[in-house]
Amino acid sequence: MATTNTKPKMPKTGYVEGAGFAGFRHNIKIDFRRNKVLYFLSIPIIVWYIIFHYIPMVGIVMAFQKFSPALGFFESPWIGFTNFVRFFTGPYFGRLLRNTTMIGVLDVIFGFPAPIIFALLLNEIKVTKYKKFVQTVSYMPYFISMVVVCGLIVDFTQSGGLISHLVSSLTGKAPENLLANPRYYWAIHIISNIWQGMGYGSIIYIAALASVDQEPYEAAAIDGANRWQRTIHITIPSLVPTIMIMLILRMGSLLQVGADKILLLYTPATYETADVISTYIYRSGLQNYDYGFATAVGLFNSVIGTLFLVVTNAISRKYTESSLF
Repeated sequence: MATTNTKPKMPKTGYVEGAGFAGFRHNIKIDFRRNKVLYFLSIPIIVWYIIFHYIPMVGIVMAFQKFSPALGFFESPWIGFTNFVRFFTGPYFGRLLRNTTMIGVLDVIFGFPAPIIFALLLNEIKVTKYKKFVQTVSYMPYFISMVVVCGLIVDFTQSGGLISHLVSSLTGKAPENLLANPRYYWAIHIISNIWQGMGYGSIIYIAALASVDQEPYEAAAIDGANRWQRTIHITIPSLVPTIMIMLILRMGSLLQVGADKILLLYTPATYETADVISTYIYRSGLQNYDYGFATAVGLFNSVIGTLFLVVTNAISRKYTESSLF
């Protein structure tokens, strides 16, 4: 008995649900016709990601090689997991993991809530001109060059600096160069991060607050709820989806402590608390020319960050129904 293949008929316009791959292909065509301009504008972004994010991933093979630039990727000798074993059993592994984890965790504990609190405070300001002025001033530190920021930190924390004298007045000790003391590095790093990124980081939360429906506030005010109660029961729950998405992204980069700032601030005297994985990669790869070992350390850091992201995303999806995927 002869069988005939009948393809589902697709409408000329409009999306369809189901119909397998044919329906998916049809929806893509419809979406492309409706959003040609957006697809065209996305081309530079896609090209940029391919060139600078996907093509360089070929370099991961260096983590399993005794890489030599003269031999290249395909002729450098393979050594398996030797670079990883060397890192895990090396004398600096414990110090690097401790410093990177502690700076990342402290930045999440103190740095992550700072833009949220700042946005909530700004949301309570009713004078529009003053609110805009405060917002503008708070954004400025983010756009200051990191070199300039680190220069300010060095000047303020030296023995005759403003912050050193403030710490001296609080502790009763003689002023000292705070950056030369390993005990103070974590505090200096985290506080300067908050100062530089709090205002700019609050933009997304201010935008989320602007979209919150005002009717629950009016109903709560009629019922006698004060500002604090309205913030706790209306404002913060409205921000939870945005907060969770930002937290997931932050957890994915927990161990990606930026090397640029630390390289400008640390000295061999403060390696004990300031040296992190990213600075170790810089010294191993660019100063010691040990490219394979540096790649292995960087790959380890990326894998751990990915695991943090996946776990945080799963927890958020289970308990808050907000997730990236």
